[in-house]
Amino acid sequence: QRAVLSTSIDIKVGARVEGVLRAQEAAVRLSAVKAVYLRPYEARELPNVVRAGENSALWRRAIELQDILLSWAEVTPALVLNRASHMASNSSKPYQCALIALHGFRVPETLITTDPHAALEFQKQHKQIVYKSVSSVRSIVTRMTREHHDRIADIAACPTQFQRYIAGTDYRVHVVGRRTFACTVTADADDYRYAEGPVEMKACKLPRDLRDRCVRMARSMNLALAGIDLRRTPRGDWYCYEVNPSPAFTTFEAKTGQPIAQAVAQLLASATRP
Repeated sequence: QRAVLSTSIDIKVGARVEGVLRAQEAAVRLSAVKAVYLRPYEARELPNVVRAGENSALWRRAIELQDILLSWAEVTPALVLNRASHMASNSSKPYQCALIALHGFRVPETLITTDPHAALEFQKQHKQIVYKSVSSVRSIVTRMTREHHDRIADIAACPTQFQRYIAGTDYRVHVVGRRTFACTVTADADDYRYAEGPVEMKACKLPRDLRDRCVRMARSMNLALAGIDLRRTPRGDWYCYEVNPSPAFTTFEAKTGQPIAQAVAQLLASATRP
């Protein structure tokens, strides 16, 4: 993506999807591509694009190239991890939670509101609640305390998702095709991704029926690769918070030793030629 000025793409969509991607001195016939791992960086945030400025020639070219490649990924018969259209359910957390519940996972009681009074009543009802983004935009999951009451009026300008806090152990399950890689996550923070202290991850095995349920849920969303966030309560109930359609699995692999990248590579290599 950084070599956008020396990259070009031509696509022809008819009985077959054909075309050529030229990047520097390499040329790839798109009809010969069997599989794609799709994780582009946002073109507008590439350093050279930022320096060039909005609506500059480089800015427009970078976005056009990105749009064409994403469009090709939608129509190619190749295996794509994952198509943008299949990742779209993550753009609405409430919608995705409804899909999650269909597979037998528990979902915390949820309120989405711009009404400060409703949010305070929700907290009064459930005692401990967390708040987070309602969309796919990353946010820090935080437990709501009295300190937040001074700025609760801010939600009038930003629909916010509140959920009952569920005590328990965090699990991350990476689904790669029909394979699963699970680990427990321990941290002294509401959101372990932003923990200031140590975060401990340990590989573990889930019950067979739970593994199968994770695979079925990912497949129902057309996700060959997914990162599923679970929490197990002391009573043994399983809650599911999110199905991440583009999981950054390298940290989990580094800390647990699980061969997730190898599994992704094997899945891509196993794809048959279109």
